[in-house]
Amino acid sequence: MLPNLNPTFGAYLAQLDRDPIVAQIIALRRGSTFELRHIDDRDAEPDSLQSVSISELREVARFTDGRAFRPLKSAPNLQAGWRCETANQEELESALNRVYPGASADWLAAQAAPPPVTSYRDFTNRQSGMYRNTAKLDDKQIGEVVNAVCHPRFCLKQRLWMAPGLPEDSLKNKSLIACLEPCALLLECARTTFRMEQKDKLSFSLSPDDARTVQSALQRALNHPAKDVREADFGSPYNPRRIELALRKIESALSPDAGNVEN
Repeated sequence: MLPNLNPTFGAYLAQLDRDPIVAQIIALRRGSTFELRHIDDRDAEPDSLQSVSISELREVARFTDGRAFRPLKSAPNLQAGWRCETANQEELESALNRVYPGASADWLAAQAAPPPVTSYRDFTNRQSGMYRNTAKLDDKQIGEVVNAVCHPRFCLKQRLWMAPGLPEDSLKNKSLIACLEPCALLLECARTTFRMEQKDKLSFSLSPDDARTVQSALQRALNHPAKDVREADFGSPYNPRRIELALRKIESALSPDAGNVEN
């Protein structure tokens, strides 16, 4: 370990494999150096990947492959097709922080006893202005929002903060990037959910077969998301997290236990 290496990052790195994987990035060891790539490019020939500098990584993390803006850096939509060489662990830390800001620091904070996590209720009770209504969701609605927004298809952080009736995320489908409090996207989804819940409800009957047709259509929409919908635009009915919310309601109607499946 380098004498001037941040001890926080050194401890974080010690938890990872020989070729560290942080969310969607793998750091391939080349002797005493590292080469960062998207995990999908692990076995790609170096010449087939665009070489980028450490300072350019922040720009890489800003957009998806389709050049859509990424408001949530822990979303599993980091673009592929690049590589970045780092001369030592100090540069490796600098590079990773450009893609996943604060990942090692949050991990270290999460090791404290007790960790500095909050709960949905405590966090939203402190909100004012446009987000003050997020505290008015009931426990069931909170669970639906958290399960949708924090689903592994949308976020690779391990949620450690508390939500009513839900355990913290397991590492099975997440990463070592710790989530200590609700993010802005979750607040926006909660705000939109509260507003939708205040509207008059439609009342109609569906046979189980019709409900499964709707379920299949929603699943297809999640697997083939609209390309012109901004990730943080919860006003759009095509927003993937809103589709996830609707899908969970259909699944819950078809099977009471389906809505309680862990992420």
